[in-house]
Amino acid sequence: MKAHYKKHILNFKRPSGTSRGVLRTKETWFLILEEGNRWGVGECGILRSLSIDDRPDYEEKLRWVCDNIEKGKDYLYNNLTEFPSIQIGVETAFKSLQATNPFQIFPSEFSQGSKTIPINGLIWMGDKSFMKEQISAKLKEGFQCIKMKIGAIDFATEIELLKSIRQEFSASEIELRVDANGAFAPSEALEKLKVLSELELHSIEQPIKQGQWQEMARLCEESPLPIALDEELIGVFASEEKEKLLQTVQPQYIILKPSLVGGFAGSDEWINIAENLNIDWWITSALESNVGLNAISQYTFTKNATLPQGLGTGSLYTNNIESPLKVCNGSIQYDTNEQWDLTLLKR
Repeated sequence: MKAHYKKHILNFKRPSGTSRGVLRTKETWFLILEEGNRWGVGECGILRSLSIDDRPDYEEKLRWVCDNIEKGKDYLYNNLTEFPSIQIGVETAFKSLQATNPFQIFPSEFSQGSKTIPINGLIWMGDKSFMKEQISAKLKEGFQCIKMKIGAIDFATEIELLKSIRQEFSASEIELRVDANGAFAPSEALEKLKVLSELELHSIEQPIKQGQWQEMARLCEESPLPIALDEELIGVFASEEKEKLLQTVQPQYIILKPSLVGGFAGSDEWINIAENLNIDWWITSALESNVGLNAISQYTFTKNATLPQGLGTGSLYTNNIESPLKVCNGSIQYDTNEQWDLTLLKR
């Protein structure tokens, strides 16, 4: 078996804002395996400034994976605990290599094109007119669940935008989620959550920065608005620590980005712990190319998730890998009539 990796810089169609800054490009890496006439590909989708494995030795670790590829998936995965985005790349590449079709890694009714996955429409931060423009577009595209990033512009303006949706659509017609990316100060968070709850929102993601377990536990207990942990899960490796976190904080939801929490095996572990504590969950992509999005979407379908998922990021880039993944009427689907464009994946 041979392995090599390939770097690819994804270019956003337009700058996309979060409370951590504006994104214009996204770096990703493809791990490509070859054995005889078979090949497989996995994506190592690092998110600079957010991924726990945003480290100077990242490429060195990719090289180590390729040099030790003969030792197999389990050996590599178990020695990559501190590199979750490489873990999912390894998991995906080996599954891809073993599959009849390298892109059908979790065969199901989704990957066969007969079932779809409901997703949320993502509204990026920006000025009021840009955010309003995005909201209108998502509603016209048939989304019944919208997720709006908040915390970077004036809070009153964000409330005004959310109110404008609620004036037109009730909570039974459009589900609204917000994501603060840790933007609120603990001292002001509860009051802001009370204001937001008046708009009949579904939930808020990560209202305060991660690592403040007691503060987050207090918010989860007192908030009239359900809270979902997102960044809080990043860098929590040991099973005992995962259980301790969820038992301490007792959130209403957790959000799993497989590229940030140890791939599919890591996500499975979080789901098992959460369900044992009656905590619900959903899965979100982390701005991967369509290679990673395909793997995460196929995995998500097999988990029988009941809530809209966060898998609508495939259309953000000018130079994504062309694929059969399509978003239509608020759902992601696999169009079996379309083909993968392998140009960027070949040497």
